[in-house]
Amino acid sequence: MTWQTTIEAKLPKLHSPLLLEGLPGIGNVGKIVTDFLVEELKAQKLYSFFSYSFPHSVFVNEKDLVDMPKLEIYHASLKKHDLLILTGDIQPIDEESCYSFCEEILNIAKQFDCHEVITTGGIGLQHVPEKPQVYCTSNDPQLLNQYIKDFPVQKSIYGVVGPIVGVSGVLIGLAKRRNIKGIALLAETFGHPMYLGIKGAQEILAIIEKKVGQNLNLKQMSKEIIELEKDVMKKTKEWEAVTSAGAKAKQKEINYIG
Repeated sequence: MTWQTTIEAKLPKLHSPLLLEGLPGIGNVGKIVTDFLVEELKAQKLYSFFSYSFPHSVFVNEKDLVDMPKLEIYHASLKKHDLLILTGDIQPIDEESCYSFCEEILNIAKQFDCHEVITTGGIGLQHVPEKPQVYCTSNDPQLLNQYIKDFPVQKSIYGVVGPIVGVSGVLIGLAKRRNIKGIALLAETFGHPMYLGIKGAQEILAIIEKKVGQNLNLKQMSKEIIELEKDVMKKTKEWEAVTSAGAKAKQKEINYIG
């Protein structure tokens, strides 16, 4: 599977870089995290990606024009770390494209000598959580223990979630093969297909804020972000209807997909 990678700006030299992923999934939690950071940090687009394995559809925007699905990497320079932010409208639609896309992303991570990959997503509940908890898993035991010690995350995730399907899981799985440490931050959210996990995203962002040493305006998610996520959720549902590859609700109380 071949991905066409376009460099959108002059590539900078990075200081202690982290790669942060957030793509559509349950509650769009990860997508909300990355869209907020791109806007809040005024991040610069570095890369865009295209593949003939994209869903065979385009979106119609508010100007009555068509948009292709987007997958992009942005860059922000922060106090402790430079941040590469992977965001987009879609997830790769099948196993082969997911693996090949993650390998493409890890090639870029290696190029910039990223020492850690952070993926984000949602844990779908059958009810709306008042204060979402954040769970984490890792490809490295020392990194996992560090997050449990330093951040407000639950100490154990085993038995809480099933397989982590999609880029959020595969990226840190493949990162281990490249000797890159990886962590997945998964926040509780309501598992309804049209629910936006704003609160869960805010809990993850509070961890990211502490991790990168950057003050973020977390008390107010801008109206633009909320409206954007509503639009992305609509696109996601349209895409699922076309590809029949959307996440399916499980019978268990808690589950995680994508």
